[in-house]
Amino acid sequence: MMMLDDFMMRAALAGLGVALAAAPLGCFVVWRRMAYFGDATAHASILGVALALGFGVSVFAGALVVALIMAATVSTLSGRGYAMDTLLGVLAHSALAFGLVAVSFLQGVRVDLMGYLFGDILAVGKTDLAVIWGGAILVVGLLVWRWQALLTATLNPDLAQASGIDPRHEQLGLTLALALVVAVAIKVVGVLLIAAMLIVPAAAARPMAHTPERMALIATVLAAGAAMGGLPVSFALDTPTGPTIVCIAAFIFALTTGAAAIGRASARG
Repeated sequence: MMMLDDFMMRAALAGLGVALAAAPLGCFVVWRRMAYFGDATAHASILGVALALGFGVSVFAGALVVALIMAATVSTLSGRGYAMDTLLGVLAHSALAFGLVAVSFLQGVRVDLMGYLFGDILAVGKTDLAVIWGGAILVVGLLVWRWQALLTATLNPDLAQASGIDPRHEQLGLTLALALVVAVAIKVVGVLLIAAMLIVPAAAARPMAHTPERMALIATVLAAGAAMGGLPVSFALDTPTGPTIVCIAAFIFALTTGAAAIGRASARG
């Protein structure tokens, strides 16, 4: 219990929890080319934060509800003649704008807007840790339970349909998991950087993996490494912790991508 009183220990555990949830789910985001979808869901959550503060309820609950509504809305409209990139652009930026305007109307409520936008991992408390790890366990449990069905629906929807798997049902499960990750990650990296923690570790793992399972495992290790590396670097350089974690993840991506390019050049030579 004494260890949890150390803010750096709580921050490290929070970073690991977010990495555990975001990295394997991020692989599906990369495979399905849903990067903008993750960004839209994250942007929408700031409206949930504003509504939660206005009504005096849990920020996690507010962010989760709005993220779920965004996910359901996109899933509903995506097959009805709307161009996906246009739809996501309209919904994402509209939700973010409405959220920022709603925050400005809050009277008598102290709002750390920068903390919600870019994260404040050093302010994570024991309750936040419970929420983060609870969400991470739910997401990982869902992925383990539905792994083969999700993978089949992602790689070959026709085969999934022939095997009795409903691709739309699996996509809905992914969108719900994505909304949950957004809600639990707000405190750590903020709404503007959540998509980066979903995409960058998965993209960095891609050149190093030959199977989907290996990619998910490597992505999780790289995301955890970015979280653990970003904390001391942020402390040493006195930089914002959430953005620093993402910078470390981007550096890892550059290393793995560069190494893969060198390897391909050597093989051709």
